[in-house]
Amino acid sequence: MNAVDSTTSVLIHLAGAVALLIWAVRLVRTGATRAFGSSLRQALARFTRNRFTALASGAAVTLVLQSSTATTLLLSSFAGQSLITLPMALAVLLGANIGTALAAFLVSLDLGWIWGLCLAVGVALYLANEAMDRARNIGRVLVGIGLILLSLVELKSAAAPLAQSPTFKLILQALAGEPVIAVLVAVAATWLTHSSLAIVLLIASFWSGGLLSPTMAVTLIVGANLGNALVPVIDQLGAPIAQRRVAVANLLTRLVIAAIVIPFAGPLAGWFSSLSLHPGRLAVELHLALNIAGGLLFLPFITPISDLVLRLMPSAPTNERVIRPLYLDPGVLDSPSEALACAMRETLHLGDRVGEMLKDTLTLLDGDQIKLSREISEADDGVDTIHEAIKLYLVRLSRSELSTEESRRLLEIITLNTNLEHIGDVIDKNLRELAEKKIRKGYRFSAEGLAEISALHARVSHSLRLALNVLATRDIALARQLFDEKAVMRSAERRATESHYERLRSGVPESIETSSIHLDVLRDLKRIHGHITSIAYPILETAGELRESRLRHREASAAEADFDLGMVPQPKG
Repeated sequence: MNAVDSTTSVLIHLAGAVALLIWAVRLVRTGATRAFGSSLRQALARFTRNRFTALASGAAVTLVLQSSTATTLLLSSFAGQSLITLPMALAVLLGANIGTALAAFLVSLDLGWIWGLCLAVGVALYLANEAMDRARNIGRVLVGIGLILLSLVELKSAAAPLAQSPTFKLILQALAGEPVIAVLVAVAATWLTHSSLAIVLLIASFWSGGLLSPTMAVTLIVGANLGNALVPVIDQLGAPIAQRRVAVANLLTRLVIAAIVIPFAGPLAGWFSSLSLHPGRLAVELHLALNIAGGLLFLPFITPISDLVLRLMPSAPTNERVIRPLYLDPGVLDSPSEALACAMRETLHLGDRVGEMLKDTLTLLDGDQIKLSREISEADDGVDTIHEAIKLYLVRLSRSELSTEESRRLLEIITLNTNLEHIGDVIDKNLRELAEKKIRKGYRFSAEGLAEISALHARVSHSLRLALNVLATRDIALARQLFDEKAVMRSAERRATESHYERLRSGVPESIETSSIHLDVLRDLKRIHGHITSIAYPILETAGELRESRLRHREASAAEADFDLGMVPQPKG
């Protein structure tokens, strides 16, 4: 084998080992979140009454999750809902930093054949439990731990030949002379992988393989620490200010540590090397020591740091709750059942907002309140914002491993969410503009015409409430009732249209001047009703209630009901 082939095979071996490490860390985090997610969240909520228990709970939870980013997102969500104060959230994150460093230290121990045992037991647990239960996810965690240990063995094997490569040594020497660039490289690597644990273990493997000088390793460790704090800040750029403050406060502490350590990286590495009993694990030991020191250093000052962040990030003058989602918790995306529950609650919240818009529209059609028209338009902007947030949340969730039932649930939520946004657009772009046109021209509906519009509006409002109940309960009888409302609404709209034409033939002045507006309002209410009833389709389809024969039977029943009411089909042309 020539030198080029040898170098290529070494680099492929190294890339595979790194990929395996990153995947294994994610596997552990996903399994731990699904197996213990609700218990861990309850523990965080319970043990944040003082800074010391908050620090300890943050370390314990992150040690299980093996991801301080997941803990940060969870705490940010708590802070955004005012479930935890900013100082206590910062105390938890100082503990989370220790927890992720402790996780790196534990898995870096020379555990030999333990990786094989973890894989064997983990695979057995995973395959023996078909349902997405706790035992299956514990098996996932064990498989992840086994793969982490195996990847470290492969990293050491791949790093050994690189230690003899002049080119690789030249690159590392160039980075050693530029500590700022070295920090940025580590920050970028941590952001790309979303795992400081993987990057720290990679740095430790390079160090033990003789690829890094002690000074260079310390610099890269500081960069990985900094990148780990930066990840949740970037991930939450569009979140409410109260939610973003937690991650920013943690980032400030990491910046202070970086500013203190980087100028003294050489002496610190030398001093720490003289203390370590295991030079091969010096990187993870130093990483753990830095985070313990950071926790002890900043814990007494969590209140001043929080006050500084509050001054840097003051609350917006407007009420963010009006235009932002309330229930989309990014911290539970690794637990599909909980994430779907959050998305459902947010969709019900969106439905309530659309219901208020629909209610205000009838008031606007009946009166002359131009100010109410502007409020409806602003409410639609809020509907669009929440719809977009739910959609992106569900897109992120869809990348996770979902069961068949969870996939169906996701489709149902997306269906109603999309249709609610369409309803908001019909109200804003059609009904509101029709009402403004009526106000500007000084028109008035006839008493009979307004009564017909009100009756159709009441039926649409009732169906909207029924659709939200169908989403929440998934009750087949309610879904069937909602589906049947479509034919009833079609008949009611046809009767209202015929009554309007009858008034035109009778020469009712109000009906003549508002004719086009009146008919457009009826049409738009029917369109809104069609969007509402579509929520029943995925639920009835799953239950086998949408077979063609059933549809024909229901349509025939609706036609018979029209005939019994004395309805005559409207003539064409």
